Amino acid sequence: METIKTIFSWLPQLLNGAKITVGLTVVSVLAGLTLGLFLALGKISKNIILKKLSSFYIFFFRGTPLLMQLFFIYYALPKIIPFFTINNRFLAAFIAFALNCAAYCAEIIRAAIQSIDKGQFEASRALGLTNLQTMLYVIIPQTIRRIIPPVGNEFIMMLKDVSLVSMIALVDITRVMRNIENSTGSVLVYIPAMLLYLIITAVFEFIFRKLEKKYSLYGE
Repeated sequence: METIKTIFSWLPQLLNGAKITVGLTVVSVLAGLTLGLFLALGKISKNIILKKLSSFYIFFFRGTPLLMQLFFIYYALPKIIPFFTINNRFLAAFIAFALNCAAYCAEIIRAAIQSIDKGQFEASRALGLTNLQTMLYVIIPQTIRRIIPPVGNEFIMMLKDVSLVSMIALVDITRVMRNIENSTGSVLVYIPAMLLYLIITAVFEFIFRKLEKKYSLYGE
């Protein structure tokens, strides 16, 4: 009974950490999707410069560890270029996670765009639509339907990767857990922390399943 009371006494701190975990995940994925759209369009562009730059960006952020990117933005970049000093840990983490997420979302969006029948592009031209109008009114709406399942997976992965921010002392669930462990000497705090991650993950998996069932081609 005493153990249960102790675990419950940790919940307010863990829930405060959960706000950082969920909030950082949501804003990072939204920013990553936005930037990823432009990167995807750049990668399939006929402009060789845009194509090369987008391809290099995606290669770089997919090819280097996320933790290293976080450390570089928070610790290394300010020493190399003092102007880019970021004192706000949340902002530094957001930039690192959004830039990383954008690279993965770009590949998801690119694959979705290229999976659409080329006949639709030709039909749009026949109707007198410009390339921009074709993308906005014909291709992107269908792309959104196709990216729901993989974006859901990326969101869940990002949700768990956010635990890396504890390495720069941002107080998320993992950081709160370690602080409690260090102050109490009890490893029991791992139990509610892991359960909290499971609950949050289950909630967002449920949300994405509903979205997939309602909008995705694969849910029909």
